[in-house]
Amino acid sequence: MINTGINQEKTALILVALGAFLIPFMGSSLNIALPSIGDDLTGSLILLGWLPTVFVLANAAFLLPFGKLADIHGRKRIFTYGVVIYTAASLLAALSPTIQFLILGSFLQGLGCALIFATGTALLSSVYPANHRGAAFGFFITAVYVGLFLGPLLGGFLVQNLGWRSIFFFNVPLGLILLTLIFWRFKGEWTGAPGVKFDLLGSAIYIPSLAALLYGFTDVGNSIGQMIFIVGVVGFIIFLWRERVFLDPILRLEDLLERVSASSALALLFINISTTAMWTLLSLYFQDLLGLEPQITALIVSVEPLMVALLSPAVGRLSDQRENRIFTVSGMFVTTTGLLILSTLNLTTPLQITILGLVLVGVGIALFSPPATNTFMGSMKQAHYGMASATLSTMIYAGQTLSLGILLFIISGFMGNVQITPANYHLFLSSLNIAFLIFATFSGVGVVISLFMSKKVD
Repeated sequence: MINTGINQEKTALILVALGAFLIPFMGSSLNIALPSIGDDLTGSLILLGWLPTVFVLANAAFLLPFGKLADIHGRKRIFTYGVVIYTAASLLAALSPTIQFLILGSFLQGLGCALIFATGTALLSSVYPANHRGAAFGFFITAVYVGLFLGPLLGGFLVQNLGWRSIFFFNVPLGLILLTLIFWRFKGEWTGAPGVKFDLLGSAIYIPSLAALLYGFTDVGNSIGQMIFIVGVVGFIIFLWRERVFLDPILRLEDLLERVSASSALALLFINISTTAMWTLLSLYFQDLLGLEPQITALIVSVEPLMVALLSPAVGRLSDQRENRIFTVSGMFVTTTGLLILSTLNLTTPLQITILGLVLVGVGIALFSPPATNTFMGSMKQAHYGMASATLSTMIYAGQTLSLGILLFIISGFMGNVQITPANYHLFLSSLNIAFLIFATFSGVGVVISLFMSKKVD
């Protein structure tokens, strides 16, 4: 470990926060740009659907191997590779002549994002002393939710005024700023297990298995999706068996099964299951049932990430001084309350009630996320920060995917594969109410799980 002074801490926080902003911004902007991309490149709905799919799958599936590589070869080095690949891929995507070329660019962007996210919290944990990490994680989470907040708004503005290619060009100067900061201000390197043999076979099993698991679960309603999901389950079981016997695995099961790390990882999974599909549900509710414009809908729904972004730094600072369970339990409880309020929505629900539910969910996430992240990373040994950072991000992606998969299963069960029309408004509302009740249940279980979390300083 080299040179971890105040300047290094600030530089690391700026770098990781900018990287954390880029990824959710790109993901949410890409969804806004899909219709324009389809018109310009004459892409079919299936090909257009693969743009966000390959971005998410590449991001999620490569996290864990990249986290292990960061522990072996250096966390700053792997982070830097991620910025280089992401920036180059963004330029490649912006210049794409065909939809197929753009899909390749989106995949490479996801690969770069995996390198960045696999090392972000590992770098902060390496640079910051244990009694100041909560504040750093608070700013990190703020950056993620600022990206979620600005993605639909700024992305929509760019697409409408400058065309879809502008959202990819937008990433290039930001990537160059990151690289300038890395080479100019961020000196030193942080490794955890230099010289350790990398589990290439385990990674080769893990990457397609997790991709199959995540993709198959979102399409489990048809036979092909079910087959892909089963293949993923089998592959993942084989991977777990190998990790138990391999000397230097990319996933250290014995560390994850410790009470503090297991409870914090599960709680992070559950809060993402509980809250991710909320945006999709409320977007359909506001636009299809209440007839609101997309921009008005985006402004209302963005109340939730705005609350997270505003409160997370303060919560992070407080969590450095107090027992983390105070924040994680109360955060899960407030989130559950917000979801229960949203489970009562109907055609005559006052807008203030919906906003109250969104505010409570946002406050709950802000109370929960910085201390939960701090607890999980603090429960791991310094040598395994890369693996821990990657595991943390994988739990988040898994929770998001499971949330959307559960939502699709509920809606298809109530409505089938049909469009929302006045004739089936009651069916959509029933699926919305049930979905929010199920998500509130997950969040409620998260309250209990959070009771087993405690602050463990390494």
